[in-house]
Amino acid sequence: MKLHYLDPVSAGELHLTINESDFDRLFFQRDRKDKFLTIAWNNGADQKVTIDGVTSTFPSQSVLPLMVNQSFSFEKTEQIIAWQYNRNFYCIVDHDKEVSCVGFLFYGSADTMFINLDEQQQKKLTLLLEVFIDEFDDKDIIQRDMLQMILKRLIIIITRLAKKQYLTNKAITDDKLDVLRTFNVMVENNYRKEHTVQFYADQLNKSPKTLANYFALYNHKSPLAAIQERIILEAKRLLMYTDKSAKEIAYDLGYDDAAYFSNFFKKQSGLSPTDFRNSKSSLNIGQ
Repeated sequence: MKLHYLDPVSAGELHLTINESDFDRLFFQRDRKDKFLTIAWNNGADQKVTIDGVTSTFPSQSVLPLMVNQSFSFEKTEQIIAWQYNRNFYCIVDHDKEVSCVGFLFYGSADTMFINLDEQQQKKLTLLLEVFIDEFDDKDIIQRDMLQMILKRLIIIITRLAKKQYLTNKAITDDKLDVLRTFNVMVENNYRKEHTVQFYADQLNKSPKTLANYFALYNHKSPLAAIQERIILEAKRLLMYTDKSAKEIAYDLGYDDAAYFSNFFKKQSGLSPTDFRNSKSSLNIGQ
C-alpha cells in the first residue's frame, strides 16, 4: 500500500509505504529531487539494510530513522512500514527541537540508530498506523493539520525510545545534548566549507575542549573525527554515484589543493580516491 499527501500551496509531502516489494531510495540517482526524511519500521523478522553501501542488520520490530541524503535498500521490503516527509510538510526548527526535522532522531547521533520496540510500543505504532490510514482517506480542509499532528505523535514516541536506548550516560544533560545535536546540524550544513573544530566551537560559544568533553560523554568520538567522517562520507558518495573527478570532488568539499585532499582521503579510508572508485570497496562507502 502506498499513500500520499501533497499540499499544492506549500508543496509539503507525506508518504506512507506499507509492505511494498519495491521500496528503496537512491538519493544520488533517481531520487535526488526528493528531499524526504524517512522513519522505517521493520515489522517482521531480522533482515539486512544497506545504507550508503554499508550493510547492517535491521532487527525485528525496530525503527530506523534515515536522513534526506542517504541511499538505502532493504532485504525484505515487504516487512517495511515507512513514513517519509519533506521539510515543507513538517519542520519545526525554533522550538520543539527534540521532535523537529533537526531533532534527536536525525541529528542526535552521527551513528545509525536502530530503535527497538517492545510489545507495548508495537501496539502503539499499530494503532497509530491505523489512524494514519484513516486520515489519508479524509480529504478535507483540516487533513494536513491532522496528518501533521499524528506525525508529531509518531516522532515523539520514537524519540523517547531512542533517548532511553542511546542516552545511557546520566552525565549527558539536556543542555549538553542540545549542543551536540546543534553541532551535528551545523556540520551537516557547513562541512563543505568549514573543516575545523574551532569554527563550530565559536558558533556554539564553547571551547574546542568543551566540545571534546561533551563528545566523550556521548560516543567517545572527537568533534574533529565527526567533521572528517562527514567529509569522507560525502567524498565516497560522490566517487561512487557520480562521474566527478577527484579534483572536482576536492573543490566541492572545500579543498583547493587536490593533492592534499587525495592524501587526506587515503589516510582516512586507506585508498586513494581513484583506487577507491575502481575497487570493490566502493560498495562499502561507510567503512
